[in-house]
Amino acid sequence: MERQEHITNTETAQPLSEEEQMPRASGSDEENEEQWLMEQFRADPAHGYPRLQYGETLDGTIMRIDKEGILVDIGAKSEGIVPTREMQSLTTEDRAALQVGDHMLVFVIQAENQEGHAVLSVDKARQEKSWRTLQEVHQSGDPIDAEVVNYNKGGLLVNLNGVRGFVPASQVEGIARASDAQKQSDMARMIGQILTLKVIEINRDRNRLILSERQAMLDAREEKKEELLASLQEGTIYTGTISSICDFGAFVDIGGADGLVHLSELSWGRVNHPSELLHVGQEVNVYILSIDNERKRIALSLKRTRGEPWSTVSERYHLGQVVEGTITQLAPFGAFACLEEGIEGLIHLSEMGEGNIQHPRDVLQEEEVVQVRIIRIDPSRKRMGLSLRLTPEPDTPQDDPGDEESNDG
Repeated sequence: MERQEHITNTETAQPLSEEEQMPRASGSDEENEEQWLMEQFRADPAHGYPRLQYGETLDGTIMRIDKEGILVDIGAKSEGIVPTREMQSLTTEDRAALQVGDHMLVFVIQAENQEGHAVLSVDKARQEKSWRTLQEVHQSGDPIDAEVVNYNKGGLLVNLNGVRGFVPASQVEGIARASDAQKQSDMARMIGQILTLKVIEINRDRNRLILSERQAMLDAREEKKEELLASLQEGTIYTGTISSICDFGAFVDIGGADGLVHLSELSWGRVNHPSELLHVGQEVNVYILSIDNERKRIALSLKRTRGEPWSTVSERYHLGQVVEGTITQLAPFGAFACLEEGIEGLIHLSEMGEGNIQHPRDVLQEEEVVQVRIIRIDPSRKRMGLSLRLTPEPDTPQDDPGDEESNDG
């Protein structure tokens, strides 16, 4: 019996019909030619390279260095060339260090010249990279270092890898707030210096870059203050420097953060104004009273670095002792005299001498230095009675004749 062969469809496993088994007719001549052209286009190596566009920044490899420029392989169908005019930002040392095989960042300024080479720029590439870095720095708020290259009437000009930035004079720590002549002198002196700055405004389209040294310093100080606040302990003593003085107290820099010494914490004695005791720049020891981490405030004390004087007054003074004091205040009933910081005594009107004395000003005046005799000491109440009579009268008790007024220290 004759065997009959069947051709099946591989997808359905069903026999193909006679029509399906017949060979397909070839396409038209136009279709065949179009297919051949597409194959030839794909086979051309030139079509595997990317098309260059102005403004692209590429990482290339140096192929040749000569007096006309630098030949760079940028992965295109032909090498690109960097003319000497497009690498002005490279110093003589930078150029001398270049070698064949080194990587170089380049900026496309022309996709192809008459010789078929791309025209590239190192200057614009460095500038583009710098702009991108500056944008990142602006967003992060991080500081950046820049060299002062020049100045104008309004401030300093700095260079940041090919990008020119402006620092207003008001934002520079080292420029005096005096006459214009002094400002110009200060700015001229700063050429060549490296400043730590913060980007406060950036506009690439307008080629505008504004920076601030003051803001960078404030941010650094704020960061340091947070670290310091975390390490401080109440009840400890630190060394600091007076940073400013005001009517209600003095601010002390204790290593990156300012704390306030209130007027009442300056001294155990009377103080009318902090300037009586302190000056800006003075080094002092301060006691940490309290720390407010939430409000970032530190309360300090100068007087608590020294012992409370009344607690040891009996070790230094005794009844009948003649000492030197300074008149600090006159009142209708008498005068107060300071023997030392925090220790004041009252000279009652009746202890000012013979005769009818109507008011202490008839005998004494403020700031006058006098010799007085101690006639009463009460450490618990912080009171001391004094007398201008240096020799006690016979049968006179060593006590203050009047207790109507207090001289609490």
